Amino acid sequence: MTTLRSHADVPFRYAPSVAFGDWYVAFAPYRVPTVGLFAQFAVLGALASTMGLGVVGWLAGGAYGVALWALLCRALHRTRARVFGPANAVTLTRATFVGGVAAIVADTAGRAVPVAALAVLASVALLLDAADGFVARRTGSSTALGARFDMEVDAFLILVLSVFVAQFLGGWVLAIGALRYVFVAASWVMIWLRAALPVKYSRKTVAALQGVALVVAGSGLLPGRVSVIVVAVSMAALFWSFGRDVAWLWSSAQLRPLDDRIGELEAAPVQRRDALRERTALAG
Repeated sequence: MTTLRSHADVPFRYAPSVAFGDWYVAFAPYRVPTVGLFAQFAVLGALASTMGLGVVGWLAGGAYGVALWALLCRALHRTRARVFGPANAVTLTRATFVGGVAAIVADTAGRAVPVAALAVLASVALLLDAADGFVARRTGSSTALGARFDMEVDAFLILVLSVFVAQFLGGWVLAIGALRYVFVAASWVMIWLRAALPVKYSRKTVAALQGVALVVAGSGLLPGRVSVIVVAVSMAALFWSFGRDVAWLWSSAQLRPLDDRIGELEAAPVQRRDALRERTALAG
């Protein structure tokens, strides 16, 4: 005997349109990084058609683009961001040019360097460094993620440029690109280095100076000895900036109560784990 069932007995099935709408909203923050990934490969394609980018350049630029996309998506997921933000979009545009610079530097080892293309891409990336901060202030979209994203793009550009310039000025130039990463590695062990630093525009100015000095030295516009002086002065300013920050962090740590420092030492393993996760996610 067949029994009739009421609508209440029928299992609920979500409407496809509602499910698609929920998915579209959930995916919204990740759309811009995904577009950025395609834009990165478009930049690589443009370099390949104009300067003959080789396999090594494609691999370096492609790996950079995929890694950037993955880290951004992870950071957005961890911070539960609902939108990517206009300032972050500017930073992502800048990061795409940085990927082009990395591809050129990786691909030109042992052969002629397309200095003009490298200088143009790096210069645009440096100019946009001021634009993302301006957009963040005007739109009220400043976030910890955006600040960390901006910092990481700056650091990577300086690292890549220092690798390029070191090829003809000497290995000592690598210290410019490595210093920030040495500081981060040291903070994994010395927890007092993780404290928040006071805002100082001189720190941002010195960081921007590194990029300008390296681009000028790498462009070949200046004689070799003048390039050495320019980069050396820039490096001295960078060491002064880092030294001042380390001294401030150390003195600030010593002024804190002893009980606070003991508690930090006891919590160091947990903090080190959390700090590693935050760095991996590009979240400050």
